[in-house]
Amino acid sequence: MTWNINSVRLRLPLLLEVMTAQAPDIVCLQETKCPDEVFPRAEIVAAGYPYIHIHGMKSYNGVAIVSKIPMSPCEIHHRAGREDCRHIVAGFPGFELHNLYIPAGGDLPDPDLNDKFAHKLRFLDEMAEWFSENRQPDTPMIAVGDFNVAPLENDVWSHRQLLNVVSHTPVEVEKLEAMQDSVDWVDAVRHFVPPEEKCYTWWSYRNRDWRASNRGRRLDHIWITPPLLPALKEYRILDGLRDAEKASDHVPLLIDIM
Repeated sequence: MTWNINSVRLRLPLLLEVMTAQAPDIVCLQETKCPDEVFPRAEIVAAGYPYIHIHGMKSYNGVAIVSKIPMSPCEIHHRAGREDCRHIVAGFPGFELHNLYIPAGGDLPDPDLNDKFAHKLRFLDEMAEWFSENRQPDTPMIAVGDFNVAPLENDVWSHRQLLNVVSHTPVEVEKLEAMQDSVDWVDAVRHFVPPEEKCYTWWSYRNRDWRASNRGRRLDHIWITPPLLPALKEYRILDGLRDAEKASDHVPLLIDIM
């Protein structure tokens, strides 16, 4: 399961409820927004997830992998010249797991005028290069997280109206595609959902009735490398969590690999 939880401490009761109901073996979180020393480790362990790999900072960003299964080795990677807690890796029996929180990019889709957008593009370029140089397509891997890019036309509520909106601009899509091509990543959700069908994981807090307007975007992703494709059985998007008390603007995404 992957989820941009938008503060793990604020939404801890909801996280524990989801973990109990869905019982995923591994949970990846983004935007945990807390330093490692105040991560709710005791509560997570008590819920049945004794193996924890975290990299967090105060108030911003942060990624976590919590698991019922032992993991080793565990790595932390710094990207695009910053140490802002966006990429961790854990080894599991049979595959390597990458948890990513790609920068959102701000509001202005111009790297010359918006350093946040420039940072996002650098991050995507670096990930494409790093995977290409350090991993092979025949390596069993899973990459999950808030990629902050909705690449396909039906990953947004209006392709035409969002072409110049950060998260769906052609330059972001091109760079995410280069990252996907780096080791022949397979988009696990779109393996099941045809590209002509709408599919979202995020709805803005600005939408008073998110379900009625349904102006969503598919910003959260799970990718797998080709060796794992035969084991891919199912996906789930828990859109009902968008109605929860103190909901994140993202909802959890799960796949089953058996």
